[in-house]
Amino acid sequence: MSAPTPEHPLFAHRVVPLASISDPAHVDAIGAGLVAGGLPVVEVALRGEHGLGAVERLAARGDLLVGAGTVLSIDQARRAIDAGAAFAVTPGLDAEVVRYVTGAGLPIVPGVLTPTEVQAAVGLGLRRLKLFPAGVFGGLRLLSAYADVYRDVRFMPSGGISAATLAEHLAHPAVFAASGSWIVAAAAQGADAVAALAREAVGIAEAAA
Repeated sequence: MSAPTPEHPLFAHRVVPLASISDPAHVDAIGAGLVAGGLPVVEVALRGEHGLGAVERLAARGDLLVGAGTVLSIDQARRAIDAGAAFAVTPGLDAEVVRYVTGAGLPIVPGVLTPTEVQAAVGLGLRRLKLFPAGVFGGLRLLSAYADVYRDVRFMPSGGISAATLAEHLAHPAVFAASGSWIVAAAAQGADAVAALAREAVGIAEAAA
């Protein structure tokens, strides 16, 4: 099966909140806050012990597009999809994981950094990639260099993105979305705090369109 096209609902979102769950008591505040804030999408990192359970709980809401992040293996991808994940994001490019997820009919946004990785991803049929860790390697300058060469590829920078830098990243023509953890980091303060940051991010995205 070929990779899902950019018409998938994931690619309608210009901001993809990243949630690393340290306390399962925050999961409900994340879901309620994102929906109330008009940003009904979340990537849940699987790097912690609570990640998979959070995917399942958030996906069960039915009003939130939930994906699994930090997917490192086919086994993790399988368990995340079984838990209700509607998309996958990886920190690096693993062809076997890409083939498994796309074979399941779901979109995957693998992490890339070098031209070799970008070309390998293109060879797998992908045109939407995660630039990671963007902030460490001069993300905007790197995006400009890639935009001249890979003209049909769009990127989701991740790593070092914040509310203060969101607008400049979304304004870049090679960017389809930006990923960051600052929105759901407010979950300890409750759903209203998450909703306020989500609304702010949506407003920034709309202004940058």
